[in-house]
Amino acid sequence: MFAIEFTPGAIDDLRQLRKYDQQRISSAVETQLAYQPDNESRNRKRLRPNPIADWELRVGVHRVFYDVDAVGQRVSIAAIGHKRGNRLFIRGKDHQL
Repeated sequence: MFAIEFTPGAIDDLRQLRKYDQQRISSAVETQLAYQPDNESRNRKRLRPNPIADWELRVGVHRVFYDVDAVGQRVSIAAIGHKRGNRLFIRGKDHQL
């Protein structure tokens, strides 16, 4: 089982969301990333090299960006954003991946 930790930025991202969305994302993180977070699935994919993170978890319109340390059995949540159309917003800013 992988240990899941949130960066301070990711905690701030989560706090800015509605309570319902916070609970939905937290639940998805626990169920999807606790075991085999580095296996691609319908809602998880490896990203091209970018400054945010190596992996993305899709939860509705929200995206959870994370890195995996397979040796240390850790998942580090780097940021949480949301998509509008083909645009990604993290902390209110438009980001390109």
